[in-house]
Amino acid sequence: MKIERHFMVGFLALSALLACFVQNDYLLHILVLVLMYSVLASSLNLIIGYVGEFPLGHVAFFGLGAYSVAILSSPAVGWPVTVTIAAAALVAAAAGYVIGRVTLRLNGPFFVIVTLAFAEVLRLLANNWVELTNGPMGISGVAHPALLDMSPWLAGKRGFVVMGIVLAAITFYICYRLVHSSAGRAAVTLRENNYVAQSVGIDPFRYSQFVFVVAAFLAGIAGAYYASYISFVGPEVFGFPFTATMIIIVLLGGKGTLLGPIAGAIVVALLEEYLREFKELRLSLFGLIVMASVLFAPDGIMGFVQQRFHHLFGRTRHA
Repeated sequence: MKIERHFMVGFLALSALLACFVQNDYLLHILVLVLMYSVLASSLNLIIGYVGEFPLGHVAFFGLGAYSVAILSSPAVGWPVTVTIAAAALVAAAAGYVIGRVTLRLNGPFFVIVTLAFAEVLRLLANNWVELTNGPMGISGVAHPALLDMSPWLAGKRGFVVMGIVLAAITFYICYRLVHSSAGRAAVTLRENNYVAQSVGIDPFRYSQFVFVVAAFLAGIAGAYYASYISFVGPEVFGFPFTATMIIIVLLGGKGTLLGPIAGAIVVALLEEYLREFKELRLSLFGLIVMASVLFAPDGIMGFVQQRFHHLFGRTRHA
């Protein structure tokens, strides 16, 4: 739909304007988080919103992307960070292919449990394979792309905002083309009714795995971006907090919509900073917000907007 394209382009353009004119590092940091969350949540949304599965272990691909950049860009290997970001996405996609071959043959809670177990296995490996991952101490001093050193204007957080805009643009383009392709329509048909999809010749496993691999690829990009920005990677990247954040963003923004992850990322990033002073109560407050969203806006922010502006979306759909 045109409104989806306009919204995504507008979001990227606004981010670029903020990168040009905002001087406050704290505000630029929040913008980096919004961009990272939008990429990460878009990847999860492909599985939850379009395939109809609920992978609690999706954070595994995020962590693989982060560790791939940290290891491949280390002095021992010495790959350029720009190359390692592409490699990290491919590593995550390869893992998505292998895991998808197993998990997508399962249904319901079995799928959820196996994906969660995969993430936990990777966390244990990262925690105990000291020679490769430095164990619980993690890998510090992760390099950033040399392109950010080409101009003083790109120094610091502004350069990472520009980097995030580029990665988000790639993510939005891939998601848009996938969702509006025959593969995306097939995935939605499978989500709605598996038996009807099979009756019209749609192979459930083939299309589900394709979307699963693309989602893993995008999660790897988000992980690579995170590692390069934070400059540190530890076993906690495979932990449940990242999974919880992803799920909250998708549910709050609206699953099954291209714009939901963007809206959810903006809200969650701002709420995280605003609720930081509440410390231990922060997660509880987040839980209450999500409960309120599920009760009063079960389709998320974008679902609520589509209901309120139904005629606008209707006209756009036929444009």
